[in-house]
Amino acid sequence: MDKALIIFIKNPERGKVKTRLAATLGDDKALEIYKQLLKHTRLACEQTEADRLLFYSNFIEQEDAWEDKYFKKFVQAGSDLGARMRTAFEDAFGRYGYQKVVIIGSDCADLTSDTITAAFQHLESHDTVIGPSNDGGYYLLGMRQLFTPVFERKQWSTPSVLEDTIVDIENAGLTYHLLPQLTDIDTEADWLSVLS
Repeated sequence: MDKALIIFIKNPERGKVKTRLAATLGDDKALEIYKQLLKHTRLACEQTEADRLLFYSNFIEQEDAWEDKYFKKFVQAGSDLGARMRTAFEDAFGRYGYQKVVIIGSDCADLTSDTITAAFQHLESHDTVIGPSNDGGYYLLGMRQLFTPVFERKQWSTPSVLEDTIVDIENAGLTYHLLPQLTDIDTEADWLSVLS
C-alpha cells in the first residue's frame, strides 16, 4: 500500500475536548458530541482503502473502538498543531515510505470515505489536495511529497489558515485541488447546522 491516511484525534476526556462547544452546552454534552464525531470519523476511515495511521493527542488508548486490525497507533509529537502535523507527515514519507499521504481531523460530521478516496485520486494529478472548512481552515490536507512550509508560520484555528496554506503552495509552484467545503464542528451553531 502506497497510501497513508493520518487521523488526528484528541483523547476523549471531559473538559479537554470541544471547549467552544462546552462554553455554551457544558462539558458533558461537548464530550458526548465529540464521541459522536469520533465514531463518524472512525467509520469513514475504516471504509477507506489506505493504511491508517491514528495519532492520539496525549496517549494511546488501549482496547478502544479504534481496532488494531484497522489502525496503527501513535501519539502526536510537537509544540503546536503545525509541528505535530509536520512530524506525522515526515514519518509517513520518510520512515514508512508512503507515496501519497492525507491527513484528517475528527471535527467534521460531513466527512465521508468517498471524500477521502477522492483526495487520494486527485493526488494522481496534483501535488497537493485541500478540503476547505467553513471556518477558514481545512478538514483535510494531502500531498505526494513532503512540503513543510504549509505547517509553518500559521495562526492555527483562525480564518486565515486556508488562504495562507494556498499561498505557500502557489509560491512554491506546486499544484493543488480543492475538495468541497464542509463544516467543522467547533461551536453550538456548527452542531445545530449539521443537525438541521
